[in-house]
Amino acid sequence: MTAISIPMMAMALNPGRGIDRSNLNAEADPKSDFYEYACGGWMKEHPLTGEYARYGMFDYLRDNARDQLKELITTLKDNPESKVKGSNAQKVCDIYEMGLDTERLNREGAAPLKPYLDKVATVNHANLAEMLGWQHSGIGGSFFSTGVGSDYNDANMNILHTGETGLGLGDRDYYLEDTEENARILAAYDNYLQTVARLAGFADEDAARMAANTIALEKDFAAAMMTREQRRTPTLRNNVMTYTDFKQKYPNFDWDTYFASIGIPTPEKLNVGSVKYMEFINDYLPKLSDSQIRDFMTMETICDATSLLSEDFTNADFEMFDKILSGKQEKEPRWKRAMTIPNSMFGEAIGQLYVQKHFPEANKQAMKKLVENLRVALGQHIDNLPWMSDETKRRAHEKLATFTVKIGYPDKWKDYSEINIDPSKSYLDNVIEASRWYSMDNYRKMGKPVDKDEWHMTPQTVNAYYNPTTNEICFPAAILQPPYFDPEADDALNYGAIGVVIGHEMTHGFDDSGRQYDKDGNLSDWWQSEDADKFKALADGLAAQFDAVEVLPGVHANGRFTLGENIADQGGLRVAMTAYRNSLDGTEAEVIDGLTPEQRFYLAYAGLWAGNIRDEEIARLTKIDPHSLGRNRVNVTLRNIAPFFEAFGIGESDAMFRPEAERVVIW
Repeated sequence: MTAISIPMMAMALNPGRGIDRSNLNAEADPKSDFYEYACGGWMKEHPLTGEYARYGMFDYLRDNARDQLKELITTLKDNPESKVKGSNAQKVCDIYEMGLDTERLNREGAAPLKPYLDKVATVNHANLAEMLGWQHSGIGGSFFSTGVGSDYNDANMNILHTGETGLGLGDRDYYLEDTEENARILAAYDNYLQTVARLAGFADEDAARMAANTIALEKDFAAAMMTREQRRTPTLRNNVMTYTDFKQKYPNFDWDTYFASIGIPTPEKLNVGSVKYMEFINDYLPKLSDSQIRDFMTMETICDATSLLSEDFTNADFEMFDKILSGKQEKEPRWKRAMTIPNSMFGEAIGQLYVQKHFPEANKQAMKKLVENLRVALGQHIDNLPWMSDETKRRAHEKLATFTVKIGYPDKWKDYSEINIDPSKSYLDNVIEASRWYSMDNYRKMGKPVDKDEWHMTPQTVNAYYNPTTNEICFPAAILQPPYFDPEADDALNYGAIGVVIGHEMTHGFDDSGRQYDKDGNLSDWWQSEDADKFKALADGLAAQFDAVEVLPGVHANGRFTLGENIADQGGLRVAMTAYRNSLDGTEAEVIDGLTPEQRFYLAYAGLWAGNIRDEEIARLTKIDPHSLGRNRVNVTLRNIAPFFEAFGIGESDAMFRPEAERVVIW
């Protein structure tokens, strides 16, 4: 493909819509700390309040979207349709009101939980398969997980997957790393488990035993689980086998009864996402006593329900997971917490209302043009790669050309008619009923073609994604708002903001994980071996750059875990700048408010990651988040990009400079 010029998008170049200088810190030197220079003003004007562990531009937009949803639902209450039993309006309004009704929740206390605890109290080795089938149909996920998704080897078809369970603290390292901080967190977790067990009606002695058994089992689970880095390797997660072979490999559990209890047929074949873990479970379950199994499943049942019960339960949750783990000082307002349930349960029904009011069709059309500009620019970068062979380039172009692009909202909306919301039942019962529907809706896809029109985010989600198995990029309506996207703004800002996001998601198709999938979404090695070796060497260099960053005293960033996102950030920046220059079609963009277009571009990018964050949240996110911290997404990434140095006159004596021999350029 030869380089071609792209006509300017249909966006007004408005000198009044340049960089907002109040977001900058004029006292900072962009050559020394570009993040502080680009974001310092915004950070000063948006200090952390008690309810936030981190507050950045994403959080600002999410708060704005949540305010818009609150207005939509409040208005919906006055719509006669909200009184029609079975309508989406009735379901959304009723479940939201139930979440707000603290008087009823406090009056009911732990009572809604009792039927579930009574059932779990009967579990033993003889009925474990039946009980786990009941639980895994939307109530919980003890010991291991199952679900349906696309086949790694045939991305057009769905297959059953089984693998690791979740952990109460979210990450295996809390259980395995012997540090003072982890000891403090585990002690707090033990106290939390005992607290909610007592709130559920258990005596002190029982609560202490249940907490101890739960932590002991979770430590064993953690030791058998994949590392974060291993989970990023799709070939390790691809272990498809026949059901007959599966039962022979893991014979110590009654799989036939398990699937019958869920209410689905036994699969013809399935994928084991973590072989080591399932081997561990096969050997481990027979060794547990009935009491250990009961204690663990009881404790998990309580913990899964706490956010849907009285305020003493939610206060315990806040103390453990928000205050101790993240450093928050106060709970979110009740309405924000209540909003999460209808927003997740009936996301696309609310999304229809959202896009009608907040996402004009003109924005969707402008985004389509911008995406195509980025697609062409990425093609140019592929053509110009010095380390990639012509054959791999050809295959890369095939993959790029077949990207499916989803913008704003789905073409068909999800049908929620089978979910019933009954205010006469408890809040917990209603949410579990919806959860069971979602689980069974997922299981029903087993052995059927993948629905490639389905969205995996709602329109009101402030985010974007690349899905390797469908080779698609998706940009929900809520992220297509200022400062990410503004049709009235200067083109340099839009390319530096949403343009980089688009390039970021496209580049995920070619990052360390995404590159292992072909144009059809199948896990397939389509690279020439020498090209793969060169890519890995470059990727290792980029990982090392982030590994070197000390995010807290004695705590370093994890460049290997964040590698995919770091590759995508760098690729997005480079490709979006090429697309922007293409859009000028040989004309010279003007200086606005003393800033060149290149300066505005990089300032727009940096501004996306403006934010304040608590030390506790830095430590937590470094363990669990595959994205680098905002400061590193700016300062570390930009230090590989020569046009950035040129834009701000950064030279060898400046802290932001990186010698050419040490720079890593992948895409």
